[in-house]
Amino acid sequence: MVEGPQPGERRGLVGANADLESRFRVALVLYGALGLLVWLTMGKGKVLVFGRLVEMRLVPLLVLGGLALRTVLARQAERIRRGGDGGK
Repeated sequence: MVEGPQPGERRGLVGANADLESRFRVALVLYGALGLLVWLTMGKGKVLVFGRLVEMRLVPLLVLGGLALRTVLARQAERIRRGGDGGK
């Protein structure tokens, strides 16, 4: 019986790239879902940030945006490390 690779087993470059791309897409979808939940559930109160009044729901959205940016940059760095961006 032929099975897929074991957890510690290497799958080759093509399988690893497909896995990373799929995980990247899932991560961005989850960031978007979290952002939507923040927008719908947080109140419209204002909070003082660096001397300016800012809507309270924008603070966690900025944090999520920073995490999403970090995820995109990490994917680009991994593409460069692996020797190219696949023609994209």
